Amino acid sequence: MRNISCQTITETVAELCIKANTVLPNDIRLLIDCASLSEKSPTGKDVLRDLRENYMLAEKEHLPICQDTGMAVVFAEVGQDVHIMDGNFEAAINEGVRQGYEKGFLRKSVVKDPLRRENTGDNTPAVIHTRIVSGERLKLTLAPKGFGSENMSAIKMFLPSCTADEILDFIVETVDRAGSNPCPPVILGVGLGGTLEMAALIAKKALTRPMDVPNQDPYYAELEAKALSRINALGLGPQGFGGTTTALAVNIEVYPTHIAGLPCVVNMGCNVTRHAETIL
Repeated sequence: MRNISCQTITETVAELCIKANTVLPNDIRLLIDCASLSEKSPTGKDVLRDLRENYMLAEKEHLPICQDTGMAVVFAEVGQDVHIMDGNFEAAINEGVRQGYEKGFLRKSVVKDPLRRENTGDNTPAVIHTRIVSGERLKLTLAPKGFGSENMSAIKMFLPSCTADEILDFIVETVDRAGSNPCPPVILGVGLGGTLEMAALIAKKALTRPMDVPNQDPYYAELEAKALSRINALGLGPQGFGGTTTALAVNIEVYPTHIAGLPCVVNMGCNVTRHAETIL
């Protein structure tokens, strides 16, 4: 049995909030850098160079990469041999979000009620997804989700008779319909299977998978590559100004499902699909 204090969790989450909002993951940096070289449109090239300058300046000056510092989404993998001490686990995470957004001078974007819209003032509560896993470690992944891209996400409950091509059509149509709204080039997390909420969860989690790591199943890795190729053929381009780089990556995750259905969720991520993680 390993003890981890709530204070340690709070301090760690606060640090992750600031890091995720100011330091773009290396895999996404590389995709933007490569796209700036391969992009065919002169305007698209300029936009991608601006995106590169933006993420470099954000890290150097300790400033947010985007003004929308998102709603904090936390994926927690809690080892079954971990004992959380001196407080409540979820309260410790929310306190970390509160401290991180205050200390990092990050925009507070969360409202208390979806209709009455009063701001909570500290960007809490976070959206927390907890899994119990083997071992005595606690892995925390913090993914601030801006809503310019989140609003463009989509779900469709397919019949089990649907084909892979129909799934591809839905993914591509979702990007085409979104246009410039999610700040392309986008990153897509796609969840297939499970129930409605499971498809949404694995789609969100897919956005934290390294962009240079394809699905381990060659069948779905090929589907990811086909989706990316078709999306980039749309011609929307960086920030919707036209070009050959509409998406940087498509990450598909799957889960067993019911014989009578096939849920599919496309969770849209912008060109700064931010996340940071650590293991305690």
